[in-house]
Amino acid sequence: MKGAISILAGVLLFLPAAAMAQPERLFKLSDSQNISCSRNLSRGKLRTATCTTFTYLFNTRTSEYFRCQMSLAVTRDKREVLVVLTDGGCAKQQRVFSAESSYDFAATETAPTNMNSFFGRGGHSVWVADTTRRKVRGCITISSELGSNVSKCLDMKFE
Repeated sequence: MKGAISILAGVLLFLPAAAMAQPERLFKLSDSQNISCSRNLSRGKLRTATCTTFTYLFNTRTSEYFRCQMSLAVTRDKREVLVVLTDGGCAKQQRVFSAESSYDFAATETAPTNMNSFFGRGGHSVWVADTTRRKVRGCITISSELGSNVSKCLDMKFE
C-alpha cells in the first residue's frame, strides 16, 4: 500500500511538469538568411535601390519545405522617397524524405555582390516564423540617406 501511494505521489508530481512542456515545433525557420542589394540610376536623377532577402521554412515532421523570398524597392530623388514597393512569397519544394519523422533543417545560398553603400550604410533583413503553424513574415530596412530608414514587412503567401 505504501508503495502504491509513493508511485501515485510521484505521478501526481510529474503531471504538472508534463503539462507545461513546450509544444512541438512543427515548422522551423532556417538559420541561414541573406540579403543582397543593387542600385540603379534613372532618368531625371532618380535613384532606385532594390534589396532581396530569402529564408527557408521547414516542416520538422514531414521534411517538406518552402523557399521564401522578399524584395523591397525604394525610388527617391534628392529630397524625398517617391515609391516603395514590396513583393514576395514562399514556393513549395518537394519533401526531402518520404516518411514522417522529426527533422531539423539548415540552408545556405550565395548572393550577388552587395551594393548597400549606394543608400548610405545599406540595409538589413529579418525573418520571423510562427513555429506552431505555417506563418512567415519577412522585413527589409534600407537607409534612405534622407534622415530616416525605409522599413517594410510582408506576410508570406503560400502556394
